Amino acid sequence: MQAINDIPRTKAHKQAAKEVLCYHCGTPCLTTAIAKDDKVFCCDGCRLVYEIIDENGLCDYYKIQDHPGLTQVKNINNDKYAWLDNEEIAAQLYQFTDGDQTMVTLYLPGIHCSSCLWLLEHMNRLHEGITDSRVNFSAKEITIRFSRKKISLRRIASLLSTIGYEPYISMDNAAGKKAKTYNKQKIFRLGVAGFCFGNIMMMSFPEYLSSATGIDEQYTSVFRYLNLGLALPVFFYSATEFFSTAWKGLQQKTLNIDLPVALAIVITFVRSIWEILSGTGAGYLDSMSGIVFFMLVGRVVQERTYKSLSFTRDYKSYFPIAVNVVTPNGVEARKLQDLQKDDVVQLGNDEIVPADGILIDGTAQIDYSFVTGESAPVLVKKKELVYAGGRQTGHQIQVRIVKPVAGSYLTSLWNHYAFSRNKAEENDRESFVHILSRYFTIVLFALAAGTAAYWYLHDPAKIIVSVSAMLIVACPCALLLTATFTNGNVLRLMANNGLFLRDAAVIEQLGDIDHIVFDKTGTLTQGGNDAVVCTGHQLSEEEKDLLYATVSASRHPNSRALTAWLGVRTKPALSHWQETAGAGIVAMAGITRILVGSAAFAEAGDTVPSNGTTVFVRIGNHLSVFQLKPLFREAVPGVLAQLAGKFKLSLLSGDNDRQKPVLQQLFGTGSNMLFGQKPEDKLRYVQQLQAAGGHVAMIGDGLNDAGALQQSNVGITVAGDINNFTPSCDAILDAGQLQHLPQVLRLARAARQVIHLSFAVSIVYNIIGLWFAMRGALTPVAAAILMPCSTLSIVIITTGVSSLLAWRYGLSLTSRN
Repeated sequence: MQAINDIPRTKAHKQAAKEVLCYHCGTPCLTTAIAKDDKVFCCDGCRLVYEIIDENGLCDYYKIQDHPGLTQVKNINNDKYAWLDNEEIAAQLYQFTDGDQTMVTLYLPGIHCSSCLWLLEHMNRLHEGITDSRVNFSAKEITIRFSRKKISLRRIASLLSTIGYEPYISMDNAAGKKAKTYNKQKIFRLGVAGFCFGNIMMMSFPEYLSSATGIDEQYTSVFRYLNLGLALPVFFYSATEFFSTAWKGLQQKTLNIDLPVALAIVITFVRSIWEILSGTGAGYLDSMSGIVFFMLVGRVVQERTYKSLSFTRDYKSYFPIAVNVVTPNGVEARKLQDLQKDDVVQLGNDEIVPADGILIDGTAQIDYSFVTGESAPVLVKKKELVYAGGRQTGHQIQVRIVKPVAGSYLTSLWNHYAFSRNKAEENDRESFVHILSRYFTIVLFALAAGTAAYWYLHDPAKIIVSVSAMLIVACPCALLLTATFTNGNVLRLMANNGLFLRDAAVIEQLGDIDHIVFDKTGTLTQGGNDAVVCTGHQLSEEEKDLLYATVSASRHPNSRALTAWLGVRTKPALSHWQETAGAGIVAMAGITRILVGSAAFAEAGDTVPSNGTTVFVRIGNHLSVFQLKPLFREAVPGVLAQLAGKFKLSLLSGDNDRQKPVLQQLFGTGSNMLFGQKPEDKLRYVQQLQAAGGHVAMIGDGLNDAGALQQSNVGITVAGDINNFTPSCDAILDAGQLQHLPQVLRLARAARQVIHLSFAVSIVYNIIGLWFAMRGALTPVAAAILMPCSTLSIVIITTGVSSLLAWRYGLSLTSRN
């Protein structure tokens, strides 16, 4: 049995090398042969980018930050953006054009630092056709203005890719969908409420703090009417959010938490007008504006972090806008929705199969890991089916479409009823805060009715005064602020530690989770990375150079894994090189023959079968056997060990069961592990757990997990880049911070206790306020003191206690970025 310490992980996979870092991206260089101007690079791509930047006088890019390139530059297929030459397709991306001057906004996942911003905002120096470029750093978008007579959109996309900022363009762009933008109206409402609240408080102090003789009547009247004037925009503009939400609740015959808040605002405003016009008092305008201001602050805090993240993506976010179609007149670009049955699509390396079809030319190596979860590429020969969503990883192929996009297997995943559920609304209805608010409202109205009945019998003149004062001072603002500020701070703390939630309601759902279901490929393992174990003959340095020269020219996934394992090395001259699809590569270096491929191709004879992907290498008479195994993320053993004692764990994988012994050690006894699971199998498994009373969190990464993510109580997507494509989910977990998952789940459970504590404080406040209000003795001064004190105490308790708990759990209180 394999020991856990022997499990392939990232650090174990990194090869020891001299600490010479690539001048562009900072990747350790395994050779100093790739250099320019005394600067060493890890690959030819990084050197090319440096040359372009240097030739255009933009080397200040490297002065702002060391090694500003995020990753090694990939080789870009020159025809990848050929479909952008089709003006009908390109026009769908234009935000403005007059026939020449054009503006377009593109999403660049690679933006990560100030150097990126500087370089991208100087693109006009890379090409004269670009007149201006502006970067939205938080949204990772660039808006480019250019002349179509001097440069095409295709050339711009290729230029961005060449310098390491490949744009991500999908069907969502063509459909007009934009990344979630921030609600500016809410900011305006907050600003108006804050301005008016501050000035109302300032002009109320003279009357509150004056001596027994008071202040001059003329000044008293002026201050009161000025306060009333300042309160008008608060009531008729800033508070409209609470009125509309309360009205929608009444239309649905439900008592939501905004109803008593809206009622308290109305009664406070009306009573204040009555007191000011009758000359009997100053009213409670400071309290009303304070209520609106602090509740808007809490809501803005909750929303602000997530304006550039999308939690509701579907397959349109994954597919490109257009593909190349082979016609009698040559290859032309065609919009994806215009594809018809029997159209022939031409696909290059790293391009996505747009619809189910039959391979008619070439041999395909299709990576279905994002659709099915199977990590090993599937070899597809002529006249065999290929399915939508797979990614071609070899040479150019041609596919005849047998079903339109809407009828493909991948699209059918989104036709399941699970995707018609509105989880946000369900969670909101089930929230204990909203349930508690209903009882709070009922109890408050009952007390108000009892108070009115009492004063009706004893002193009818006090009915309006006492009842309105009760509704002013005992509104559920304290409860709402408790939940708003606690959840807002917890959302911030979780985001600082790599977990981005869709909204505050997900915190409560996370706190109820008792069963966690994991996907394997791309979630527990690192997509695209393999641990390489060599058995048999151990290669000398010269033999490694020969193997590198042989496999580095191949696009096969196994060849790329060996290339990555070997690192950048010297390439000996090869006199012959030939790749046979589905078999392997043969090369000659002088009189030395190199064979790389299957056992039969490498003349391995009867070898011991491997429990993973195996590549056989014969150099001369020496045979080496390479086993390629998916790399587990470094944090996985520790995370699973911490979760095992607190949650039930399951594993659902679309992959085979080759790694089952290792996974059993990680998950421990009692955990259920199922392999070869189709997307619908995963969804049904989650349904079965829920039917048995479980509260399920599904953690996955691919389209094959989309149904289970949507069906689960909380769906969490693991993403190497939180802004890249992720299936519809409730939360996005930064793969680089997976180690914090147990702690953030613990914090979610503790958040409810923090709310209970703060609510207890607010209950004490309500009891004190009601005591005075029911007796008809609540003065404006008392309200002015009680309400701000209650609000401030709640803000301090919620933010302080939740931050303290996060610190105790070992979480960061500030952003790690």
